[in-house]
Amino acid sequence: MSKKKIINHSPGDDIKISTSSWTFGGNVVKKFDKHIKKSIPFYEEGHLLICRLSDFFLKNNSVCYEIGTSTGSLIKKLAMRHKDKKIEIVGIDLENEMVKKARENTKNIKSINIKKGNVNSYTFKKSDLFISYYCIQFIPPSKREKIIKKIYKSLNKGGGFLFFEKIKFEDPKLQAIGTTIYKDFKLKQGYSLEEIVAKTNYLKGILKPNFSKVNYALLKKSGFKRIMTIFKYTPFEGIMALK
Repeated sequence: MSKKKIINHSPGDDIKISTSSWTFGGNVVKKFDKHIKKSIPFYEEGHLLICRLSDFFLKNNSVCYEIGTSTGSLIKKLAMRHKDKKIEIVGIDLENEMVKKARENTKNIKSINIKKGNVNSYTFKKSDLFISYYCIQFIPPSKREKIIKKIYKSLNKGGGFLFFEKIKFEDPKLQAIGTTIYKDFKLKQGYSLEEIVAKTNYLKGILKPNFSKVNYALLKKSGFKRIMTIFKYTPFEGIMALK
């Protein structure tokens, strides 16, 4: 009896996934910036918002961390915005290929330091700003509280945590509406239904969004008391938390 051949469909943008799960390595790295801008609504506007908010936290001798820096595109913008200040911006990523790409993209920018590391075991310096731009959603839920507590502990008083995540809704009707709006967004970006379904399937077991109230609860439990939503578009949410 012959085995049925398994066909792995592309999630779009000529990305080739050779396994049944999503990866941030391999072929994805070369296509990442193009793909992510088309996959997350207001992706670059979110970068702009973070850069503007960073003005309230970064001063001379400040340290800033981005967890899951990917290709380094966001911290490069931050460095350019604060080029007249003496600051250190550290981008941390787990994937070798992403680290290499981020270093290429930010070479000759003295304020940027790209580190390969696992945020679970990474030792942070005292800092004024942390950024997680759609990253913690890929970390196992059981480890998220520990990470956010580390962030809170590492921040100086008055420091900020900018926390962007895809979320899920408690109400099934709201979840259905949010999912439909997001699917329509991706269709308008030129993705086919087959590509959208393929990406959804690849992310199963990898992307595990929380309810919005769970993210708020994690922040409060970690010590943050001043918390507000700064961005919201159906299942995408940005939160600012101050120490």
